[in-house]
Amino acid sequence: MQFADRLNNVETSAIRELFKLLGKPGIISFAGGFPDPAMFDVEGLKEASGNVLNEDAGPALQYGATEGYQPLRDQLSTFMATKRAVVAADELIVTTGSQQALDLIGKTMISPGDKVIVEGPTFLATIQCFRLYGAELISAPIDAHGVKTDELEKLIATHKPKFVYLIPTFGNPSGALLSLERRKKVLELAVKYNTLIVEDDPYGDLYFAEPPPPSLLALSETVPGSRDLLAHCGSLSKVLSPGLRIGWLIAQPELLAKATMCKQFSDAHTSTFAQATASQYLKCGRLPSTLTRVRQVYAERAAAMGAALKRELGDAIDFVQPQGGLFFWARLTGAGGKTKDAGEFAKKAIEKGVAFVPGAPFYAGNPDVATLRLSFATADVGKIEEGVGRLGKAL
Repeated sequence: MQFADRLNNVETSAIRELFKLLGKPGIISFAGGFPDPAMFDVEGLKEASGNVLNEDAGPALQYGATEGYQPLRDQLSTFMATKRAVVAADELIVTTGSQQALDLIGKTMISPGDKVIVEGPTFLATIQCFRLYGAELISAPIDAHGVKTDELEKLIATHKPKFVYLIPTFGNPSGALLSLERRKKVLELAVKYNTLIVEDDPYGDLYFAEPPPPSLLALSETVPGSRDLLAHCGSLSKVLSPGLRIGWLIAQPELLAKATMCKQFSDAHTSTFAQATASQYLKCGRLPSTLTRVRQVYAERAAAMGAALKRELGDAIDFVQPQGGLFFWARLTGAGGKTKDAGEFAKKAIEKGVAFVPGAPFYAGNPDVATLRLSFATADVGKIEEGVGRLGKAL
C-alpha cells in the first residue's frame, strides 16, 4: 500500500511510544502531560450536562454550526475578558481541543517548503503537525524567560517565516514564562516584519502565585497593528476537562474564515453536546473556585518535586523552578561522572519503576540529549518524593 508522501516527514510520538512501557505494576509516571482526574469538577459537570438536557436538549443533541455553539462562543468571549483580552463572540471559532486549532493553522497557512519558526524546545505534537503539511521548522532558542527575542529577530529577518509559533506562558515542555518586556518585543517584531505570531495558551490559568503577564492577545491592544498579525489558541482541557475536547481559535477574519472552511471538511463541528455542557459550566460560575483548587494542588506538587530533585539528584541535574503549568524542564549536568544522556537515563529509570520523557524529541533540530521533562500533575506529594528517590537511584 502506498501512503501519502507527507507521512514521510513525521514519526510516531515518542511520548505515546513511551506509554507502552508504563504497564509495569507499581511504576510512578512523571511522563504524561495530563491534568489530574481528581481535579475534575465532576459534580459541576454533572449539573451542567443535566441542565443542558433539561433546558436545551434539542439544539445540544443536533448538528451545529461549524463556527461553534453560539452560547459557548458568548461565554468564551466573557471568559477572555476576565483575562484582559477583548474578543467578540464572532472573532473566535470553537475547535475540538486546541490541537485542532493548531492543525487548522497548519492547513490554512503552510505550503510545502514554507519556513516556520518554533521554540527550541516546543510542543511535540506541533512539530509533527506542521511537518505533516511540509513546513521547514527553525528553532528559536529560549531560556527561563521564554524565547530570546534578539535571536528571534535575527531568524525572522533571515528566514522570512510564514509564521512564528510560541507558547509564552508555562510552555510545554519548557515551563518557561515569557517576560512582559519580551512579549511586547514579540508583538513589535510581528509588525516590523509583517509576520504572523501564533500564541498557544493552554496553561496560562495554571499559575501558582502571581498571575503571569497578559497574553500576547491582551497586549496586542497596546501595540498598534499587532492584533491582525496574531492568532491565539485557547483550551479548557487543562483547567476543566480534556475529555470535553473544547478549544478555540481567535484570529483576524480572513484567517478565521479559511480555518472554518477547513474545519467543515474535517469534523463539520465540535461536539454540540460537549459545547453546550461547557457553556452551562462557564455560565454557572464554578470555574474560578475550580481553578483556585487546581492551582493550590499543583503548586504544592511542584514545590515538592523541586525540593526532591535537589535532595536526591543534587548537582547532577539543573532546572528552573516552574511558576505554573504542569512541567519541570531539566538538564543532566554530568556532575560526579553521572550520565548526561537522558535517553539512557530514562531506560534505567524504568527499571527502577519511574518514568519521564527525554527531551530530545521536543526539538525541531539540534536536540539537547541531556534534557528531560518531568510532570508533577498526576502524582501526589508522597508519590513525587518516592518517584524522585527512584530517579536518584537510577542515576
